[in-house]
Amino acid sequence: MNIGTGKDLDDFVINDINIPFHLINICEPGEEYNIFRYQNDFIKVYEDITSRGKQPVLCGGSGLYVESVLKNYKLINVPVNDILRNELSDKTDEELADILNQFTTPHNITDVMYRKRLIRAIEIAVYQTENDVDEQIPELEYVIFAIRFDRDRLKKRITDRLRARFEEGMVDEAKKLLDMGVSKEKLIYYGLEYKYLAEYLDGQYNYNDMFQKLNSSIHRFSKRQMTWFRRMEKNGIGINWIDGDLSMEEKINLVLKKLK
Repeated sequence: MNIGTGKDLDDFVINDINIPFHLINICEPGEEYNIFRYQNDFIKVYEDITSRGKQPVLCGGSGLYVESVLKNYKLINVPVNDILRNELSDKTDEELADILNQFTTPHNITDVMYRKRLIRAIEIAVYQTENDVDEQIPELEYVIFAIRFDRDRLKKRITDRLRARFEEGMVDEAKKLLDMGVSKEKLIYYGLEYKYLAEYLDGQYNYNDMFQKLNSSIHRFSKRQMTWFRRMEKNGIGINWIDGDLSMEEKINLVLKKLK
């Protein structure tokens, strides 16, 4: 799942120096990852790095996952509630969204684009209201930097990157996953790239339609991410924005200046 998940492993080699990275290639294709697992995996790596006197760098990614660490979400291993899922199965997506909006837990704020994730978010919210959950998350000191491009430049970069990923073999990667036994439903659950690739390979779209639908979906996701980051700022999480068109040296100097 290297291409579809955007691992960009070549970015971790600079001037023939391998930059150490963590929490990549930790799951097998077909597994369902979640915030609870991410929080626990992050803490283990964070404690390992800091115990060696090194400075961790958290790079995201989903604003939800980043904020789950920074804001000390109460992350719990919520069991499947089959009775609740049966009750929700006949609800429309709009009705499910209304139900989720009745809760005020951190897990409210989720990607409601996919029905399974929406039902799971309700399941977590209900569990939290019915159970006393102890918070076991350490306080972290952090400085946040984010790259920002103007809207037109960002749109072009998104589309150009998507074309490059197709040229690198993203369709073949999805075919191999299906051949390995990963179900079409599981790929659809992953969303975005794998969702549209699975539907394309199933004959639901021709190539051009699939590309346009996926490209539009990624652009919408990008807008939601920016909305998320603006909300983080409103809630007191400071973000140091860096002009994406600056040279790498200029970007690094801005970061180092802020960290002094």
